[in-house]
Amino acid sequence: MTETFAVQDCLSRVRRGDLAAANSLILHLSPLVQRLVRNHLPRRESEEDLMQDVFLKLLQKLDSYQERAGIPFEHWVSRLTVRTCLDALRAEKARPEWRFTDLNAGEAEWLDFLMKGQSTAPTSHALEAKSVVTRLLAQLSPPDRLVLTLLDLEERSTQEIAQITGWTRPMVKMRAMRARHKLRQIARERMKEDFTDS
Repeated sequence: MTETFAVQDCLSRVRRGDLAAANSLILHLSPLVQRLVRNHLPRRESEEDLMQDVFLKLLQKLDSYQERAGIPFEHWVSRLTVRTCLDALRAEKARPEWRFTDLNAGEAEWLDFLMKGQSTAPTSHALEAKSVVTRLLAQLSPPDRLVLTLLDLEERSTQEIAQITGWTRPMVKMRAMRARHKLRQIARERMKEDFTDS
């Protein structure tokens, strides 16, 4: 039987300078932080480097954390992780462009499927679908990329996203609607550029 991790007890020990407790806390939080970092990873950052940044900030800001009834510590960690990723995304000034011709056959099928809204998905592997979506998302601004990743890829509720980002629920919905519109526009532009140049 697995033992439940006593977060608050561990936090008290970390605040007293207990290094073993700090290591236990990082070990406990690593799967959560790794998943969030992977979903919001800027192109030029390594996963390990960004995770280290998150844990460094976590330990530096631990004194500012205050326990609240019904809100787990992991929620605070999620918010800190997402903000760290957003900061790294903002630091990326130039996002490399890509074109429709850069896609392999399977990726091109998926892009065509996403743009035309066909009822039958392509038979090519799901990894190719993920590759296309990742390329498209990389062209969006950090807030647009964040809202679509949380809402559509992680399937979080608008309430959860509002708690993580600090936005209101109507703002989350509005950002998601605008981000999807921009995503479709970017995909159309890539396809149009390819056919105009050929």
